[in-house]
Amino acid sequence: MLYIPCPWCGPRDETEFRYGGEAGVAYPADPDAVDDAAWSEYLFVRSNPKGWFEERWVHTSGCRRWFTVRRHTVSYEIRDPRPIGEST
Repeated sequence: MLYIPCPWCGPRDETEFRYGGEAGVAYPADPDAVDDAAWSEYLFVRSNPKGWFEERWVHTSGCRRWFTVRRHTVSYEIRDPRPIGEST
């Protein structure tokens, strides 16, 4: 079982959350001007590191807020929960 530490509600069971993907992926400034190849890369190409990875989560069964955590992709250890936009 994975426990995710919500910055507002504290540690909760993973079933209370929904995964939001890799943190720090910027939405295209002008999506209408992006060609199919660039749009495809934005949608589907993500880092897949072995080690620490920043990702977004939303606490759907609690405060319903989005936040960022650092998760180790091998051990699933989670560190540094923080509101989106705040640095560690």
